[in-house]
Amino acid sequence: MVLISAVTTLVTLVGYRRFAVDDTYVYKTGATDSGKIPINYAGFNGITGATASIDFVPAASAAIPATVHIKTKTNRTASNNLPRRSPFGDMFDLDLDDFFGDRLRSQPQMASGSGAIISEDGYIVTNNHVIDGADEINVTLSNKRSFKAKLVGADPSSDIAVLKVDAKGLPFMLYGNSDEIKIGQWVLAVGYPLNLEATVTAGIISAKGRTLEINRRQSNTPVESFMQTDAAVNPGNSGGPLVTTDGKLIGINSAIASPTGAYAGYSFTIPVNIVKKIIADLMKHGTVQRAYLGIQYPRENLSDEVKAREGIKGDESGVYVIDVPKDGAAYAAGVKKGDVITKINGVSVISGAEMVGQIATYRPGDKINISYLRDGKEITAPVTLRNSTGTMDIVKTSVLDKLGADLQTLSKERAKEYGVSGGVEIRSISGRGLMSKVRVQEGFVILKANNQTVATVDDFRKALEGASSVKVEGIYPGYEGVYNFVLNLNSGN
Repeated sequence: MVLISAVTTLVTLVGYRRFAVDDTYVYKTGATDSGKIPINYAGFNGITGATASIDFVPAASAAIPATVHIKTKTNRTASNNLPRRSPFGDMFDLDLDDFFGDRLRSQPQMASGSGAIISEDGYIVTNNHVIDGADEINVTLSNKRSFKAKLVGADPSSDIAVLKVDAKGLPFMLYGNSDEIKIGQWVLAVGYPLNLEATVTAGIISAKGRTLEINRRQSNTPVESFMQTDAAVNPGNSGGPLVTTDGKLIGINSAIASPTGAYAGYSFTIPVNIVKKIIADLMKHGTVQRAYLGIQYPRENLSDEVKAREGIKGDESGVYVIDVPKDGAAYAAGVKKGDVITKINGVSVISGAEMVGQIATYRPGDKINISYLRDGKEITAPVTLRNSTGTMDIVKTSVLDKLGADLQTLSKERAKEYGVSGGVEIRSISGRGLMSKVRVQEGFVILKANNQTVATVDDFRKALEGASSVKVEGIYPGYEGVYNFVLNLNSGN
């Protein structure tokens, strides 16, 4: 009887294991107990072995000493919306500061951010918006050593700036490869948020090739192809590094998406492949050597309706070519309107932001391969990239770059309206540059520089070249009289 009982029990267990339990599905009883819902792992077999536990300690230990706290001081003079000249004409042409003195001057503005040391001799990368307009830049290391920093160069289009401190033997970060970063990969954000000490947060890469149009606030030619992460990033993290779990720099934290201004779940990082190219250009040439493919494309991906109207197959993903200017690189390579660009040097692109991010890592004169779809067939062609003027020449730093202003030659219609033969209009003034340090307003029309007539932007550039200071004369449309200010070209960052 004992033997029969044992055999029966064994057969029952084996049968239950064989027929009642299926390893493929785990059944879960619903709340209403109306039926069983099959739940599958969708091909995910779990994490086993050495990868079951990810250790952030080595990455944090490498990144913190190479991450700096940047503090800036900006001295700005307050100004009114109207031209600050005496309403009584040239006879009483008095500077209103003589009457009101410091009452017309604002207090120094203080701000802070983060940065990453990229060389042992003191070169530091940060965001342009961290140091924009600063008169004084101070850098503090995690060990409390402090230095005054000098601005080497800045690129508002990509929101990158390079600083230099006088030091040797500093810890520095090694570059990773942002093209190899995968969605879902663990990353660490390092910086000095909310004026705290060095802080490390962890998250994953949530998306790639994001565009926010945020750099359009400081540039007419924004370059955006952000990596998106859910690592906590707050005000003060700007300019700090995003690193992999092996401690390599893969990006510079730049922006957050938030309805409150503080962290709300998403932050955005400039890929390191763009960063290191911008840094190299600023250090070697003083300005960015920006390459252009030479096409016009939609900012957003086309809808199925638009694709159908334009004859594009629904399963074709890439960047649709709206137009191809004849002086551009794409036209010379045979690209036509209606083509769909799918790859840049073998790297797939499905949006304009991804394409811009890839092109931003090259310079005018570089030869690359692009792949595009035409009539359902993929074509790969060599392309020699060009600069904004349609040539492959090196772009040199212009004296106009010091001004921090958007200048435009006055049109014939506007010149006639203002009663002048020509001039240069100041369209906008950024917080960085000499124009922000003198008493001049947007809308001012420059007519003379050091008594030389100015009819075009090129005339103005020639008048500034080689001069240490320039007296600028012009008008404010709608106001009587001629106004002037002096630019000291040897001052400021």
